Amino acid sequence: MKHYLKQLEETIRERWDQKALCDYQGESFTYADVAKHIEMFRLFLNEAGITKRNKIAICARNSARWAIAFWDINVNGCVAVPLLADFHPNSVSALTNHSDSVMLFTDEDIWKKLNPAQMPALKAAVNVKDSTLLWHRDEHVAQAWKNREDLFLQHHPKGMQPEHVSYPTKNWDKLAIINYTSGTTGNPKGVMLTYGALSDTDDFANSHFPNEPGETIVSMLPMAHMYGLAIEFIHPNVDGVTVYFLGKTPSPTTLLKAMQEVKPYMVVTVPLVMEKVYASSIKPALEKMRILLNIPHVNKLIYSTIRKKLLAAFGGKVRCFIMGGAALKPEVEQCFKKMRLPFTVGYGMTEACPLLGWEWWTDFVPGSCGKPVHDIRIDSKDPKNTAGEIQARGRNITVGYYKNPEANAVAFTDDGWFRTGDLGTIDDDGNIFIRGRIKSMILNSSGQNIYPEEVESVLSGCPYVVESIVVDRNGKLVALVYADIPDDMNAEAKNRIPEQIRTAANKALPVYSKISKVELVDLPFEKTPKMSIKRFLYQ
Repeated sequence: MKHYLKQLEETIRERWDQKALCDYQGESFTYADVAKHIEMFRLFLNEAGITKRNKIAICARNSARWAIAFWDINVNGCVAVPLLADFHPNSVSALTNHSDSVMLFTDEDIWKKLNPAQMPALKAAVNVKDSTLLWHRDEHVAQAWKNREDLFLQHHPKGMQPEHVSYPTKNWDKLAIINYTSGTTGNPKGVMLTYGALSDTDDFANSHFPNEPGETIVSMLPMAHMYGLAIEFIHPNVDGVTVYFLGKTPSPTTLLKAMQEVKPYMVVTVPLVMEKVYASSIKPALEKMRILLNIPHVNKLIYSTIRKKLLAAFGGKVRCFIMGGAALKPEVEQCFKKMRLPFTVGYGMTEACPLLGWEWWTDFVPGSCGKPVHDIRIDSKDPKNTAGEIQARGRNITVGYYKNPEANAVAFTDDGWFRTGDLGTIDDDGNIFIRGRIKSMILNSSGQNIYPEEVESVLSGCPYVVESIVVDRNGKLVALVYADIPDDMNAEAKNRIPEQIRTAANKALPVYSKISKVELVDLPFEKTPKMSIKRFLYQ
Protein backbone atom coordinates (compact mmCIF):
# COMPACT_ATOMS: atom_id res chain seq x y z
CA MET A 1 0.00 0.00 0.00
CA LYS A 2 1.31 3.41 -0.98
CA HIS A 3 1.36 6.31 1.47
CA TYR A 4 -0.93 9.09 0.23
CA LEU A 5 1.72 11.73 1.00
CA LYS A 6 4.20 9.86 -1.20
CA GLN A 7 1.60 10.02 -3.96
CA LEU A 8 1.11 13.74 -3.31
CA GLU A 9 4.87 14.28 -3.46
CA GLU A 10 5.14 12.50 -6.82
CA THR A 11 2.12 14.32 -8.22
CA ILE A 12 3.47 17.73 -7.23
CA ARG A 13 6.83 16.98 -8.87
CA GLU A 14 5.27 15.63 -12.07
CA ARG A 15 2.40 18.13 -12.44
CA TRP A 16 4.13 21.25 -11.12
CA ASP A 17 2.27 23.79 -13.27
CA GLN A 18 -1.13 22.07 -13.34
CA LYS A 19 -4.05 23.56 -11.44
CA ALA A 20 -4.52 21.67 -8.18
CA LEU A 21 -7.11 23.58 -6.14
CA CYS A 22 -9.64 26.09 -7.42
CA ASP A 23 -12.63 28.04 -6.21
CA TYR A 24 -15.35 27.76 -8.81
CA GLN A 25 -15.35 31.13 -10.60
CA GLY A 26 -12.62 32.27 -8.18
CA GLU A 27 -8.92 31.98 -7.51
CA SER A 28 -6.85 28.92 -8.34
CA PHE A 29 -3.59 27.37 -7.17
CA THR A 30 -1.16 25.11 -9.03
CA TYR A 31 0.63 22.17 -7.46
CA ALA A 32 3.69 24.44 -7.35
CA ASP A 33 1.69 26.93 -5.27
CA VAL A 34 0.62 24.14 -2.92
CA ALA A 35 4.24 23.02 -2.51
CA LYS A 36 5.33 26.57 -1.70
CA HIS A 37 2.62 26.99 0.94
CA ILE A 38 3.50 23.68 2.58
CA GLU A 39 7.19 24.61 2.73
CA MET A 40 6.44 28.11 4.04
CA PHE A 41 4.28 26.61 6.76
CA ARG A 42 7.06 24.18 7.71
CA LEU A 43 9.48 27.06 8.17
CA PHE A 44 6.89 28.99 10.19
CA LEU A 45 6.33 26.02 12.53
CA ASN A 46 10.06 25.70 13.16
CA GLU A 47 10.42 29.41 13.83
CA ALA A 48 7.34 29.54 16.06
CA GLY A 49 8.38 26.51 18.10
CA ILE A 50 5.23 24.59 17.19
CA THR A 51 6.21 20.95 17.00
CA LYS A 52 4.80 17.93 15.24
CA ARG A 53 1.70 16.36 16.81
CA ASN A 54 0.45 19.79 17.89
CA LYS A 55 -3.20 20.22 16.99
CA ILE A 56 -4.36 22.91 14.58
CA ALA A 57 -8.05 23.50 13.88
CA ILE A 58 -9.79 24.68 10.69
CA CYS A 59 -13.29 26.13 10.85
CA ALA A 60 -14.44 27.82 7.64
CA ARG A 61 -16.46 27.26 4.50
CA ASN A 62 -15.01 25.07 1.76
CA SER A 63 -12.46 26.83 -0.40
CA ALA A 64 -9.14 26.24 -2.14
CA ARG A 65 -7.42 28.05 0.74
CA TRP A 66 -9.16 25.73 3.24
CA ALA A 67 -7.60 22.83 1.35
CA ILE A 68 -4.17 24.49 1.35
CA ALA A 69 -4.43 25.04 5.12
CA PHE A 70 -5.19 21.34 5.51
CA TRP A 71 -2.15 20.29 3.45
CA ASP A 72 0.02 22.75 5.41
CA ILE A 73 -0.99 21.09 8.67
CA ASN A 74 -1.19 17.49 7.52
CA VAL A 75 2.00 17.24 5.48
CA ASN A 76 4.06 18.92 8.20
CA GLY A 77 3.08 16.39 10.86
CA CYS A 78 0.66 18.42 12.93
CA VAL A 79 -2.81 17.05 13.71
CA ALA A 80 -5.58 18.64 11.65
CA VAL A 81 -8.85 19.33 13.48
CA PRO A 82 -11.53 20.15 10.88
CA LEU A 83 -14.60 21.77 12.47
CA LEU A 84 -17.89 22.39 10.71
CA ALA A 85 -18.52 26.04 9.91
CA ASP A 86 -22.16 25.39 10.83
CA PHE A 87 -21.31 24.45 14.41
CA HIS A 88 -22.64 26.89 17.00
CA PRO A 89 -19.89 29.36 18.08
CA ASN A 90 -19.94 27.87 21.59
CA SER A 91 -19.29 24.44 20.07
CA VAL A 92 -16.43 25.77 17.93
CA SER A 93 -14.77 27.26 21.01
CA ALA A 94 -15.41 24.15 23.08
CA LEU A 95 -14.06 21.74 20.45
CA THR A 96 -11.04 23.91 19.69
CA ASN A 97 -10.31 23.84 23.40
CA HIS A 98 -11.08 20.12 23.81
CA SER A 99 -8.71 19.25 20.95
CA ASP A 100 -5.89 21.31 22.53
CA SER A 101 -5.49 23.20 19.26
CA VAL A 102 -2.71 25.80 19.32
CA MET A 103 -3.86 27.54 16.13
CA LEU A 104 -7.18 28.10 14.40
CA PHE A 105 -7.75 28.80 10.71
CA THR A 106 -11.15 30.45 10.33
CA ASP A 107 -12.78 33.51 8.79
CA GLU A 108 -13.53 36.93 10.20
CA ASP A 109 -17.26 36.35 10.62
CA ILE A 110 -16.81 33.14 12.61
CA TRP A 111 -13.98 34.58 14.69
CA LYS A 112 -16.09 37.55 15.81
CA LYS A 113 -18.49 35.11 17.48
CA LEU A 114 -15.77 33.18 19.37
CA ASN A 115 -14.34 33.84 22.80
CA PRO A 116 -10.53 33.37 23.07
CA ALA A 117 -10.85 33.02 26.85
CA GLN A 118 -12.62 29.69 26.24
CA MET A 119 -9.58 28.45 24.25
CA PRO A 120 -6.61 28.83 26.62
CA ALA A 121 -4.22 26.68 24.54
CA LEU A 122 -4.76 28.81 21.42
CA LYS A 123 -1.73 30.88 20.39
CA ALA A 124 -3.10 32.51 17.23
CA ALA A 125 -6.04 32.66 14.83
CA VAL A 126 -5.52 33.11 11.08
CA ASN A 127 -7.98 34.29 8.45
CA VAL A 128 -8.19 31.40 5.99
CA LYS A 129 -9.37 33.78 3.23
CA ASP A 130 -6.25 35.96 3.07
CA SER A 131 -3.78 34.49 5.62
CA THR A 132 -3.84 37.58 7.82
CA LEU A 133 -3.66 37.26 11.59
CA LEU A 134 -7.05 37.71 13.24
CA TRP A 135 -5.75 37.46 16.80
CA HIS A 136 -2.79 36.19 18.77
CA ARG A 137 -1.92 35.41 22.35
CA ASP A 138 1.71 34.47 21.70
CA GLU A 139 3.83 37.30 20.30
CA HIS A 140 6.58 34.92 19.15
CA VAL A 141 4.08 32.91 17.07
CA ALA A 142 2.60 36.10 15.61
CA GLN A 143 6.02 37.39 14.60
CA ALA A 144 6.95 34.07 13.01
CA TRP A 145 3.73 34.14 11.01
CA LYS A 146 4.40 37.68 9.78
CA ASN A 147 7.98 36.70 8.80
CA ARG A 148 7.14 33.42 7.05
CA GLU A 149 7.59 34.77 3.50
CA ASP A 150 10.99 36.23 4.40
CA LEU A 151 11.94 32.88 5.93
CA PHE A 152 10.94 31.18 2.70
CA LEU A 153 13.06 33.54 0.59
CA GLN A 154 16.06 32.95 2.88
CA HIS A 155 15.84 29.20 2.40
CA HIS A 156 14.82 29.31 -1.28
CA PRO A 157 16.37 32.43 -2.85
CA LYS A 158 15.80 31.02 -6.34
CA GLY A 159 12.30 29.83 -5.53
CA MET A 160 10.83 26.42 -4.78
CA GLN A 161 11.73 23.70 -7.28
CA PRO A 162 10.13 20.25 -7.85
CA GLU A 163 13.24 18.47 -6.61
CA HIS A 164 12.87 20.20 -3.22
CA VAL A 165 9.61 18.37 -2.52
CA SER A 166 9.92 15.53 -0.02
CA TYR A 167 7.17 14.49 2.37
CA PRO A 168 7.22 12.19 5.43
CA THR A 169 5.96 8.63 5.04
CA LYS A 170 7.24 6.85 8.17
CA ASN A 171 4.24 7.95 10.17
CA TRP A 172 1.67 5.25 9.40
CA ASP A 173 0.49 4.89 13.00
CA LYS A 174 0.78 8.58 13.91
CA LEU A 175 -2.32 10.66 14.49
CA ALA A 176 -3.26 12.72 11.41
CA ILE A 177 -6.79 13.98 12.09
CA ILE A 178 -9.21 14.51 14.94
CA ASN A 179 -12.62 14.72 13.28
CA TYR A 180 -15.50 15.65 15.52
CA THR A 181 -18.68 13.81 14.60
CA SER A 182 -21.95 15.64 14.19
CA GLY A 183 -24.22 12.65 14.26
CA THR A 184 -27.79 11.68 14.95
CA THR A 185 -27.21 11.15 18.68
CA GLY A 186 -26.02 14.56 19.80
CA ASN A 187 -22.68 15.18 21.53
CA PRO A 188 -19.67 15.35 19.14
CA LYS A 189 -16.81 12.92 19.73
CA GLY A 190 -13.26 13.47 18.49
CA VAL A 191 -12.54 10.58 16.14
CA MET A 192 -8.80 9.92 15.90
CA LEU A 193 -7.56 8.79 12.47
CA THR A 194 -4.00 7.95 11.50
CA TYR A 195 -1.93 8.56 8.39
CA GLY A 196 -2.27 4.82 7.79
CA ALA A 197 -6.06 5.10 7.84
CA LEU A 198 -6.00 7.89 5.24
CA SER A 199 -3.55 5.90 3.10
CA ASP A 200 -5.80 2.85 3.34
CA THR A 201 -8.81 4.83 2.12
CA ASP A 202 -6.84 6.30 -0.77
CA ASP A 203 -5.54 2.84 -1.68
CA PHE A 204 -9.07 1.38 -1.72
CA ALA A 205 -10.35 4.32 -3.78
CA ASN A 206 -7.58 3.86 -6.34
CA SER A 207 -8.50 0.19 -6.66
CA HIS A 208 -12.26 0.64 -6.94
CA PHE A 209 -13.02 4.08 -8.40
CA PRO A 210 -9.71 5.26 -9.88
CA ASN A 211 -9.07 8.60 -11.49
CA GLU A 212 -6.62 10.00 -14.02
CA PRO A 213 -4.25 12.96 -13.61
CA GLY A 214 -5.69 16.05 -15.23
CA GLU A 215 -9.30 15.08 -14.55
CA THR A 216 -11.59 17.34 -12.54
CA ILE A 217 -14.06 17.04 -9.68
CA VAL A 218 -16.54 19.40 -8.01
CA SER A 219 -16.41 19.46 -4.21
CA MET A 220 -19.74 20.34 -2.60
CA LEU A 221 -19.74 18.29 0.64
CA PRO A 222 -18.40 19.78 3.88
CA MET A 223 -14.64 19.30 4.04
CA ALA A 224 -14.94 19.10 7.82
CA HIS A 225 -16.71 15.77 7.31
CA MET A 226 -14.63 12.69 6.44
CA TYR A 227 -16.85 11.77 3.48
CA GLY A 228 -16.09 15.02 1.68
CA LEU A 229 -12.53 15.33 2.97
CA ALA A 230 -11.36 11.85 1.97
CA ILE A 231 -13.35 11.13 -1.19
CA GLU A 232 -13.86 14.57 -2.77
CA PHE A 233 -10.52 16.12 -1.85
CA ILE A 234 -7.65 13.94 -0.58
CA HIS A 235 -8.08 10.96 -2.90
CA PRO A 236 -8.51 12.98 -6.12
CA ASN A 237 -6.00 15.70 -5.30
CA VAL A 238 -3.06 13.45 -4.45
CA ASP A 239 -3.58 11.68 -7.79
CA GLY A 240 -3.45 14.83 -9.90
CA VAL A 241 -7.15 15.66 -10.13
CA THR A 242 -8.02 19.36 -10.07
CA VAL A 243 -10.55 20.01 -7.30
CA TYR A 244 -13.09 22.82 -7.72
CA PHE A 245 -14.81 24.06 -4.54
CA LEU A 246 -18.32 25.48 -4.59
CA GLY A 247 -18.10 27.00 -1.10
CA LYS A 248 -21.58 27.40 0.30
CA THR A 249 -24.36 24.96 -0.57
CA PRO A 250 -25.24 25.74 -4.19
CA SER A 251 -28.67 26.15 -5.73
CA PRO A 252 -29.62 23.45 -8.29
CA THR A 253 -29.00 25.96 -11.08
CA THR A 254 -25.52 26.88 -9.80
CA LEU A 255 -24.64 23.24 -9.21
CA LEU A 256 -25.55 22.13 -12.73
CA LYS A 257 -23.80 25.16 -14.23
CA ALA A 258 -20.64 24.21 -12.35
CA MET A 259 -20.94 20.60 -13.48
CA GLN A 260 -21.33 21.72 -17.10
CA GLU A 261 -18.20 23.85 -16.91
CA VAL A 262 -15.97 21.65 -14.75
CA LYS A 263 -17.03 18.29 -16.28
CA PRO A 264 -16.18 16.07 -13.28
CA TYR A 265 -15.18 12.43 -13.65
CA MET A 266 -17.13 11.53 -10.49
CA VAL A 267 -19.96 13.05 -8.46
CA VAL A 268 -19.84 12.52 -4.70
CA THR A 269 -23.07 13.48 -3.01
CA VAL A 270 -25.83 12.52 -0.59
CA PRO A 271 -29.07 10.76 -1.61
CA LEU A 272 -31.17 13.86 -0.93
CA VAL A 273 -29.51 15.74 -3.81
CA MET A 274 -30.17 12.96 -6.31
CA GLU A 275 -33.70 12.50 -4.96
CA LYS A 276 -34.35 16.18 -5.75
CA VAL A 277 -32.97 15.68 -9.26
CA TYR A 278 -35.31 12.73 -9.67
CA ALA A 279 -38.36 14.60 -8.32
CA SER A 280 -37.79 17.78 -10.32
CA SER A 281 -36.64 16.37 -13.66
CA ILE A 282 -36.80 12.62 -14.11
CA LYS A 283 -40.15 11.75 -12.56
CA PRO A 284 -42.14 14.43 -14.44
CA ALA A 285 -40.57 13.29 -17.72
CA LEU A 286 -41.47 9.66 -17.04
CA GLU A 287 -45.05 10.52 -16.06
CA LYS A 288 -45.59 12.19 -19.43
CA MET A 289 -44.63 8.89 -21.09
CA ARG A 290 -46.39 6.56 -18.65
CA ILE A 291 -48.23 4.62 -21.37
CA LEU A 292 -45.10 4.14 -23.49
CA LEU A 293 -43.24 2.72 -20.48
CA ASN A 294 -45.51 -0.34 -20.66
CA ILE A 295 -44.27 -1.20 -24.16
CA PRO A 296 -41.27 -3.58 -24.22
CA HIS A 297 -38.11 -2.17 -25.86
CA VAL A 298 -39.70 1.29 -26.03
CA ASN A 299 -39.32 1.67 -22.26
CA LYS A 300 -35.62 0.78 -22.52
CA LEU A 301 -35.17 3.48 -25.13
CA ILE A 302 -36.92 6.03 -22.90
CA TYR A 303 -34.79 5.20 -19.87
CA SER A 304 -31.64 5.27 -22.02
CA THR A 305 -32.52 8.69 -23.41
CA ILE A 306 -33.17 10.14 -19.93
CA ARG A 307 -29.88 8.64 -18.72
CA LYS A 308 -27.94 10.33 -21.52
CA LYS A 309 -29.59 13.69 -20.80
CA LEU A 310 -28.86 13.41 -17.09
CA LEU A 311 -25.19 12.53 -17.65
CA ALA A 312 -24.92 15.41 -20.10
CA ALA A 313 -26.40 17.76 -17.48
CA PHE A 314 -23.56 16.75 -15.14
CA GLY A 315 -20.90 17.56 -17.71
CA GLY A 316 -20.86 14.38 -19.77
CA LYS A 317 -17.79 12.75 -18.21
CA VAL A 318 -19.20 11.24 -15.00
CA ARG A 319 -18.20 7.60 -14.58
CA CYS A 320 -19.90 7.13 -11.23
CA PHE A 321 -22.26 8.84 -8.81
CA ILE A 322 -21.29 7.93 -5.25
CA MET A 323 -23.96 8.46 -2.61
CA GLY A 324 -23.56 8.02 1.12
CA GLY A 325 -24.81 9.17 4.49
CA ALA A 326 -28.32 7.77 4.17
CA ALA A 327 -30.40 5.30 2.20
CA LEU A 328 -31.78 6.19 -1.22
CA LYS A 329 -35.57 6.14 -1.56
CA PRO A 330 -36.61 2.77 -3.07
CA GLU A 331 -38.62 4.48 -5.83
CA VAL A 332 -35.59 6.52 -6.88
CA GLU A 333 -33.22 3.57 -6.59
CA GLN A 334 -35.43 1.41 -8.80
CA CYS A 335 -35.65 4.14 -11.43
CA PHE A 336 -31.87 4.69 -11.48
CA LYS A 337 -31.38 0.96 -11.86
CA LYS A 338 -33.75 0.86 -14.86
CA MET A 339 -31.88 3.82 -16.36
CA ARG A 340 -28.56 2.01 -15.82
CA LEU A 341 -27.30 5.16 -14.15
CA PRO A 342 -23.74 4.55 -12.88
CA PHE A 343 -24.53 5.02 -9.20
CA THR A 344 -23.74 3.27 -5.96
CA VAL A 345 -24.87 3.83 -2.37
CA GLY A 346 -21.94 3.28 -0.05
CA TYR A 347 -21.79 2.67 3.67
CA GLY A 348 -19.48 4.52 5.96
CA MET A 349 -18.89 6.56 9.07
CA THR A 350 -16.30 8.96 10.37
CA GLU A 351 -14.72 6.19 12.45
CA ALA A 352 -13.95 4.22 9.27
CA CYS A 353 -12.25 7.10 7.43
CA PRO A 354 -15.06 6.81 6.12
CA LEU A 355 -15.63 3.63 4.06
CA LEU A 356 -17.18 0.41 5.37
CA GLY A 357 -19.16 -0.82 2.36
CA TRP A 358 -18.89 -0.31 -1.39
CA GLU A 359 -19.63 -1.98 -4.73
CA TRP A 360 -19.17 -0.81 -8.33
CA TRP A 361 -22.46 0.17 -9.94
CA THR A 362 -22.63 -2.75 -12.38
CA ASP A 363 -22.60 -5.25 -9.48
CA PHE A 364 -24.41 -3.13 -6.91
CA VAL A 365 -27.47 -4.86 -5.41
CA PRO A 366 -30.43 -2.49 -4.87
CA GLY A 367 -31.32 -2.10 -1.20
CA SER A 368 -27.80 -2.93 -0.10
CA CYS A 369 -24.89 -0.62 0.69
CA GLY A 370 -22.24 -2.64 -1.08
CA LYS A 371 -19.75 -5.24 0.07
CA PRO A 372 -17.29 -4.89 2.96
CA VAL A 373 -14.28 -2.67 2.36
CA HIS A 374 -12.38 -4.71 4.93
CA ASP A 375 -13.49 -7.19 7.58
CA ILE A 376 -17.11 -6.94 8.67
CA ARG A 377 -19.09 -9.30 10.85
CA ILE A 378 -22.69 -9.34 12.08
CA ASP A 379 -23.18 -9.98 15.78
CA SER A 380 -25.99 -12.46 15.19
CA LYS A 381 -26.42 -16.24 15.26
CA ASP A 382 -27.99 -15.97 11.80
CA PRO A 383 -26.28 -13.01 10.05
CA LYS A 384 -28.17 -13.65 6.82
CA ASN A 385 -31.67 -13.43 8.28
CA THR A 386 -31.48 -11.96 11.77
CA ALA A 387 -30.11 -8.44 12.19
CA GLY A 388 -27.22 -7.90 14.55
CA GLU A 389 -24.72 -5.15 15.18
CA ILE A 390 -22.35 -4.53 12.28
CA GLN A 391 -18.78 -4.73 13.58
CA ALA A 392 -15.65 -3.85 11.62
CA ARG A 393 -11.89 -3.96 11.71
CA GLY A 394 -9.15 -2.79 9.37
CA ARG A 395 -6.39 -0.25 9.00
CA ASN A 396 -8.97 2.42 8.18
CA ILE A 397 -10.70 2.14 11.57
CA THR A 398 -10.26 4.80 14.25
CA VAL A 399 -7.82 4.24 17.07
CA GLY A 400 -10.35 5.77 19.46
CA TYR A 401 -11.93 9.00 20.62
CA TYR A 402 -9.76 11.89 21.78
CA LYS A 403 -9.81 12.39 25.56
CA ASN A 404 -12.97 10.30 25.87
CA PRO A 405 -12.26 7.13 27.89
CA GLU A 406 -15.97 6.46 28.43
CA ALA A 407 -16.63 6.29 24.68
CA ASN A 408 -13.46 4.27 24.08
CA ALA A 409 -14.52 1.70 26.68
CA VAL A 410 -17.60 0.75 24.68
CA ALA A 411 -16.33 1.38 21.14
CA PHE A 412 -14.56 -1.95 20.70
CA THR A 413 -15.33 -5.58 21.45
CA ASP A 414 -13.03 -7.61 23.67
CA ASP A 415 -11.42 -9.12 20.56
CA GLY A 416 -10.80 -5.73 18.93
CA TRP A 417 -13.71 -5.19 16.52
CA PHE A 418 -15.21 -1.72 16.23
CA ARG A 419 -18.88 -1.49 17.21
CA THR A 420 -20.65 0.58 14.53
CA GLY A 421 -23.95 0.82 16.40
CA ASP A 422 -25.70 -0.11 13.15
CA LEU A 423 -27.93 -3.15 12.80
CA GLY A 424 -27.72 -5.17 9.63
CA THR A 425 -27.59 -8.46 7.78
CA ILE A 426 -25.24 -9.79 5.12
CA ASP A 427 -26.16 -12.18 2.30
CA ASP A 428 -24.23 -15.10 0.85
CA ASP A 429 -22.54 -12.82 -1.68
CA GLY A 430 -21.31 -10.43 1.00
CA ASN A 431 -23.79 -7.61 0.33
CA ILE A 432 -24.53 -5.57 3.46
CA PHE A 433 -28.11 -4.57 4.28
CA ILE A 434 -28.60 -1.98 7.02
CA ARG A 435 -31.72 -2.41 9.14
CA GLY A 436 -31.28 0.56 11.45
CA ARG A 437 -29.44 1.95 14.45
CA ILE A 438 -29.28 0.07 17.73
CA LYS A 439 -30.25 3.24 19.61
CA SER A 440 -33.30 3.84 17.41
CA MET A 441 -34.59 0.24 17.43
CA ILE A 442 -38.02 -0.09 19.05
CA LEU A 443 -39.01 -3.17 21.06
CA ASN A 444 -42.80 -3.56 21.03
CA SER A 445 -44.98 -5.16 23.70
CA SER A 446 -44.81 -8.53 21.93
CA GLY A 447 -41.03 -8.56 22.05
CA GLN A 448 -40.72 -7.83 18.33
CA ASN A 449 -37.80 -5.70 17.12
CA ILE A 450 -38.99 -2.81 14.97
CA TYR A 451 -36.49 -0.86 12.90
CA PRO A 452 -37.84 2.68 12.28
CA GLU A 453 -35.71 3.05 9.16
CA GLU A 454 -37.56 0.17 7.50
CA VAL A 455 -40.94 1.72 8.25
CA GLU A 456 -39.65 5.08 7.01
CA SER A 457 -38.56 3.43 3.78
CA VAL A 458 -42.17 2.33 3.20
CA LEU A 459 -43.43 5.81 4.07
CA SER A 460 -41.09 7.35 1.51
CA GLY A 461 -43.13 5.69 -1.22
CA CYS A 462 -46.45 7.10 -0.01
CA PRO A 463 -48.16 10.11 -1.60
CA TYR A 464 -47.00 13.57 -0.41
CA VAL A 465 -44.20 12.19 1.85
CA VAL A 466 -40.86 13.99 1.53
CA GLU A 467 -39.24 12.58 4.69
CA SER A 468 -40.35 10.97 7.94
CA ILE A 469 -39.33 9.78 11.39
CA VAL A 470 -41.05 6.93 13.22
CA VAL A 471 -41.13 7.18 17.02
CA ASP A 472 -42.52 5.14 19.89
CA ARG A 473 -45.22 6.85 21.95
CA ASN A 474 -46.65 4.81 24.79
CA GLY A 475 -46.14 1.57 22.90
CA LYS A 476 -47.59 2.84 19.63
CA LEU A 477 -45.79 3.81 16.43
CA VAL A 478 -46.27 7.41 15.36
CA ALA A 479 -44.93 8.74 12.07
CA LEU A 480 -43.77 12.36 11.95
CA VAL A 481 -44.00 13.38 8.31
CA TYR A 482 -42.78 16.39 6.38
CA ALA A 483 -45.02 16.48 3.31
CA ASP A 484 -45.14 18.25 -0.03
CA ILE A 485 -48.75 19.44 -0.25
CA PRO A 486 -50.03 21.43 -3.26
CA ASP A 487 -50.76 25.05 -2.41
CA ASP A 488 -54.11 24.96 -4.17
CA MET A 489 -55.44 21.98 -2.19
CA ASN A 490 -58.49 22.83 -0.08
CA ALA A 491 -58.49 22.50 3.71
CA GLU A 492 -60.71 19.43 3.79
CA ALA A 493 -58.44 17.51 1.42
CA LYS A 494 -55.37 18.57 3.40
CA ASN A 495 -56.90 17.26 6.61
CA ARG A 496 -57.32 13.83 5.01
CA ILE A 497 -53.66 13.51 4.05
CA PRO A 498 -52.32 12.06 7.35
CA GLU A 499 -54.85 9.23 7.26
CA GLN A 500 -54.18 8.61 3.56
CA ILE A 501 -50.47 8.26 4.31
CA ARG A 502 -51.12 5.97 7.28
CA THR A 503 -53.46 3.73 5.28
CA ALA A 504 -51.11 3.49 2.30
CA ALA A 505 -48.11 2.65 4.49
CA ASN A 506 -49.92 0.08 6.61
CA LYS A 507 -50.95 -1.88 3.51
CA ALA A 508 -47.26 -2.66 2.98
CA LEU A 509 -46.26 -3.16 6.63
CA PRO A 510 -46.46 -6.29 8.78
CA VAL A 511 -48.95 -6.29 11.65
CA TYR A 512 -46.35 -5.68 14.36
CA SER A 513 -45.01 -2.47 12.74
CA LYS A 514 -48.20 -0.80 11.53
CA ILE A 515 -48.47 2.93 12.18
CA SER A 516 -51.12 4.11 14.61
CA LYS A 517 -50.93 7.80 13.73
CA VAL A 518 -49.36 10.21 11.25
CA GLU A 519 -48.49 13.75 12.35
CA LEU A 520 -47.48 16.36 9.79
CA VAL A 521 -44.62 18.71 10.64
CA ASP A 522 -44.22 22.18 9.17
CA LEU A 523 -40.47 22.17 8.49
CA PRO A 524 -37.90 19.68 7.16
CA PHE A 525 -36.13 17.72 9.91
CA GLU A 526 -32.80 19.04 11.16
CA LYS A 527 -29.92 17.11 9.68
CA THR A 528 -26.22 16.40 10.02
CA PRO A 529 -23.82 17.50 7.23
CA LYS A 530 -24.23 14.10 5.57
CA MET A 531 -27.99 14.71 5.61
CA SER A 532 -28.92 12.13 8.24
CA ILE A 533 -31.83 13.28 10.41
CA LYS A 534 -30.90 14.24 13.96
CA ARG A 535 -33.24 11.74 15.57
CA PHE A 536 -32.45 12.72 19.12
CA LEU A 537 -34.25 16.03 18.56
CA TYR A 538 -37.56 14.31 17.83
CA GLN A 539 -37.76 11.48 20.35
